[in-house]
Amino acid sequence: MSNPEIQPTIRDISRFAGQTVTLHGWLAKSRSSGSLHFLSVRDGTGFMQATVIKNEVSPEVFEKAGSLTQETSVTVQGLVREDKRAPGGYELTVKDLEIVGRSESYPITPKEHGIDFLMEHRHLWLRSPRQLAILRIRHEIIKAIRDYFDSNGYMLIDAPILTPSACEGTTTLFETQYFEDKAYLTQSGQLYMEAAALAFGKVYCFGPTFRAEKSKTRRHLTEFWMVEPEIAFCDLDDSLKVQEELITFIVQRILEHRRADLAVLERKLDRLEKVAPPFARISYDEALEILRKHGGNPEWGNDFGGTDETVLADQFDKPLFVHRFPMKCKAFYMKSDRERPEVALCADLLAPEGYGEIIGGGQREDDLVLLEKRMDEHKMDKEPYQWYLDLRRYGSVPHGGFGLGIERVVSWICGLEHVREAIPFARTIYRIYP
Repeated sequence: MSNPEIQPTIRDISRFAGQTVTLHGWLAKSRSSGSLHFLSVRDGTGFMQATVIKNEVSPEVFEKAGSLTQETSVTVQGLVREDKRAPGGYELTVKDLEIVGRSESYPITPKEHGIDFLMEHRHLWLRSPRQLAILRIRHEIIKAIRDYFDSNGYMLIDAPILTPSACEGTTTLFETQYFEDKAYLTQSGQLYMEAAALAFGKVYCFGPTFRAEKSKTRRHLTEFWMVEPEIAFCDLDDSLKVQEELITFIVQRILEHRRADLAVLERKLDRLEKVAPPFARISYDEALEILRKHGGNPEWGNDFGGTDETVLADQFDKPLFVHRFPMKCKAFYMKSDRERPEVALCADLLAPEGYGEIIGGGQREDDLVLLEKRMDEHKMDKEPYQWYLDLRRYGSVPHGGFGLGIERVVSWICGLEHVREAIPFARTIYRIYP
């Protein structure tokens, strides 16, 4: 096949109406009607109908087009024509076609498949229209996050994956051998971001984190991605303002750039379109009262479960901040409210529609004596944390930040049933393949 100079992607095909182009892609599906073959071709940027007319191509090309099987890779050359009936408003009238790689007995067919089967074939399931839409939205969310922080004066700092100690608690650590010592897969980059914030002022890290939680809920993975900003000279209110701006920025970007993908997912947009500052703020104590009014019997001092978060978020039509949790259920580094020392200057941001916590954060304890006291209360060995304590010895300042879970945000914005679809290759307590 001759290769014309113009080789666009399906995403950009509208710019080439009336021109002959070459597309490289895979056959998603096909149907035939006597002298016509209708090929649905995908190239990673979209889907397009390519029509093969018997009288307008060679017998060899027509025969090849009729022999194509699902997911066979092809190179197709043809004329781009506007057609309002076609998906995307354009179709390709084929002039020539080459088979690049045949696909035989493709396992994911148009029939219904169980979730275990699909997860076992995740490497192929990624090719389906729904999964393509989800992961394009994930890409846009990540790009929006980076754009927000990069345009607001934050420095990207890479946190280590291997760490010598815990950040969120020793019960959820993945341990590994590190030469003659032990090391752990990171639960969070926060402690390192605190060090970086005292060097650069405003920083963030973005990368994978690992929690050995034996949780089977639709909101949990053992490997997930977090973005974690940390800000010097920042209190709890400052942190909440950044969170409002960030979430609003992300949602507006998706509504602007990814409506077509949201339509593939049949996502209702009315709740997303309401996302704008200010978000409602209630205290932990106020949250307990709401839960009791709705038939719950929560005990003061316990963190909230998924059902609790859903009940709370359902009372509001936008994301909800719940602030000032009891110190006893939060990590050692949280700063206490000086007016009420039993509660922490922290907050969780709950997404509406039953998606629960998408951000957790707060102000860090910046007083060396009080931080050491907290570590003693948690029966922590201070030796691995000497570098962290140094941050309070040498020019300590009020500072705070938060962690945003990418997969939970993707799940919420896409309207997914389970977080496993929000990441290319999910890791759960029962799955590490493929």
